[in-house]
Amino acid sequence: MDVPKNIRDAKKVQLELKKKLKIRPLDKLPIYIAGVDASFTENRIIAAACLYKLPDLVCNEHADSIETVSFPYVPGYLSFREGPAIIHAIRKLSIMPDLILFDGQGIAHPESMGIASHIGVLLNIPSIGCAKSRLIGTYTMPDERKGSYSSLIYKNKIVGSVVRTRYQVKPVFISPGHRIDIPGSLKLLQLCCTRYRLPEPIRRAHWLANESRILAIFLMIGLFGLLLLGLFPNLLIQLLTDLPAVLGQFTP
Repeated sequence: MDVPKNIRDAKKVQLELKKKLKIRPLDKLPIYIAGVDASFTENRIIAAACLYKLPDLVCNEHADSIETVSFPYVPGYLSFREGPAIIHAIRKLSIMPDLILFDGQGIAHPESMGIASHIGVLLNIPSIGCAKSRLIGTYTMPDERKGSYSSLIYKNKIVGSVVRTRYQVKPVFISPGHRIDIPGSLKLLQLCCTRYRLPEPIRRAHWLANESRILAIFLMIGLFGLLLLGLFPNLLIQLLTDLPAVLGQFTP
């Protein structure tokens, strides 16, 4: 995946990929579904892909990829920041997924090209965006019951669904990415949700990406630990004291 040098070029890429976007019913029900997510250090992105098999929702394998951050954080252009690492993680799987779930937007995006649509088109694999917050559109808050949903509307068009995946827990924002429609996205979401707010494949990928991030922190400490011990022993003691609180942020 080529990363543009600026926002203007990124916009052109989105518009070109949009011409290949297909929102339609699934050709067939998927057997293998991958959930993907990414985490960051100061200048690295750690992407994870977790492959699940339906209908039992059993995790078959997972893979990760660590890349240098090459695009700034700009709302609406997440694909260019996370995309290269996510694609590499997906390609490390021994079985290519029949469908990919993204922690992000699909067509619920100003250009209908959220990360699920962008990478779905690039890989030509059906994809769904499952975001924790809204990027565009208006909606009526769904009922508090698990499984309740309402339509997400943008410019007088339904672009996705606002779905309550747990009782009295904040809803998630679902939109088709590529080669699937809104009803199909809802159906697949229901198959992948267990007792958590996020679909299990995404939840697991989120945990794995953060676990890999923690490992990177430990490796960094390993490289500089002896130096710190010799030169700044009190500083090292303080870092080790603070570490449990830092790691506690990344528990699944």
